[in-house]
Amino acid sequence: MWTYHPHLLARAVPRYTSYPTAADFTDAVSHEDMARALDAVEPAQDVSLYLHIPFCRSICWYCGCNTGAANRTARLDGYLDRLHAELELVAKQLRGRGRLTRIAFGGGSPNAIAPAAFMDLIRRIEELFDTSRAVRSVEIDPRGFDEAWADALWGVGITHASLGVQTFDPTLQAAIGRVQPAEEIVRATALLRQAGVGSINFDLMYGLPGQDSATLSATIDAALALAPERLAVFGYAHVPHLVPRQRQIDARALPDVRTRFDQAALAHARLTRAGYRAVGFDHFAVPDDPLAEAAAAGTLRRNFQGYTDDQAEVLIGIGASAISQFPDRLLQNEKNTGRWHAALAGGRFATARGIRRTAQDRVRARAIEALLCAGTADLADIPEQGRLATRLLPFETLGLVRWQGTRLLLAAEARPYARSIAATLDSYREENAAHFSNAV
Repeated sequence: MWTYHPHLLARAVPRYTSYPTAADFTDAVSHEDMARALDAVEPAQDVSLYLHIPFCRSICWYCGCNTGAANRTARLDGYLDRLHAELELVAKQLRGRGRLTRIAFGGGSPNAIAPAAFMDLIRRIEELFDTSRAVRSVEIDPRGFDEAWADALWGVGITHASLGVQTFDPTLQAAIGRVQPAEEIVRATALLRQAGVGSINFDLMYGLPGQDSATLSATIDAALALAPERLAVFGYAHVPHLVPRQRQIDARALPDVRTRFDQAALAHARLTRAGYRAVGFDHFAVPDDPLAEAAAAGTLRRNFQGYTDDQAEVLIGIGASAISQFPDRLLQNEKNTGRWHAALAGGRFATARGIRRTAQDRVRARAIEALLCAGTADLADIPEQGRLATRLLPFETLGLVRWQGTRLLLAAEARPYARSIAATLDSYREENAAHFSNAV
C-alpha cells in the first residue's frame, strides 16, 4: 500500500498542531498580548475553550505532557481554585463577547480530580460564558474511572471522550510504565456508553519498545471489539533529552524506522478495512462521526488537540502550560505552576511564551493545515517559489506530489510523508531538528 522511502523520513519534523510550532515560541509576549487578543474577539465569534488538568494518578514513562502526580489534596484544590480565577479573568476581558462552540478538558488526566470538582468547573463556565452551542469533551484515564465519574459526565452533558489506551499488551504496558488491565478499559468504555457519550476515541501507539506486528494487531483487535467511534494511532516519540521520564524506557528495544513505518501501515490497513475512514495520517473515525464527516466535507481542521471538526479560529487555553490560539498570535501559559499561580494571584494573565504571527506566518499556517487536512493547498502566496519547488522535488520525482499550476496535490501514497512535505513550507526549520520526533 505504501512504499518505504527512508531518505524522505530521515529528518525529524514537527506534528504541526500549530504554525509556527511551540518550539519557535519566545518569551517576547506577556499579559498584554493575551488581553489584546481577547479584546479583538467579535461579539458573535466562535470560541473554543480548553482546560488543562496537569495531574495523573500515576506518571507514565512515555508521556511528554506537562503533568505531575495527583498525590496531594491541597495541591489539587489550590490548582482548581486558580482555574476558576483564570476563567473569571478571561470572562472579564471578553465582556460577553464570543460564543463557546467547544469545551475540552485535557491533561494529564481530568479524572485525577474529584467528580464534584469537575462539575463545579462546568457550572462556573456556564455562568461566565454562552455555552448553549458548546460540544463538551474530556480525556479519560481508564484507571480510576468509576460510576461517580460516569454520573458526573452524564450530569454535565459530555458527549465526546478520549481514552488513553496505548496498548492492550501487558508486557508492553510494563515497558512504558502504564499498567492497566484490559478489564479496566472495557469497564470504562461501558460506563461512558451508559453516561450517554456518543463519540469515544481510543489513543493507541506504535513504535513501543519490544512491539511487533503481532502485538500491534492484537491491540487493534481488542480495540475494534469495543467499537470506539474514533481511534488515534500515534507513533511513540522517544525524546529523553526533552522528557527525562522517558529515560526509564529501554531505548535498545525500540523498533527502527522501517519497523515503525510498517506498523503505521498495518494500523492504517486494518482500520480502514474495518470500515473506519482515515483522517489525516494517524486518526480514524466511523463514517457518521463528525470527524469523518468534516474530512469528507473538506472542513477538517488541525489545532493543538490534533485533527478536529472544530471550526473556531480562537482557542483559549486555561491552566498551567495551556496554549491559546488567535489569528495573529499563539500564547502559552507558564508551565511552572508556581509562577502560573503568582501571575493570576496578581490579576494578570499567566502568558509566558508565544509568538506574534506575521502575515507570512498566517499564509504558511493555512497552507500547512490544508496539506495535512485536505491533501492539497494553493502555494501561490509562498515566496521563493523556485526554492520551494527544489525542496519538493524529491517527493515529486517519486510521484508523491504533483503540481496543478500553483496548487500542490498529495497522492494517496503520500499519507505517511505528509508532515515531511509540510516541513518544506516551514521557514523556521533548519537542520537542527532536536525538538522533534520521527516523521512516522
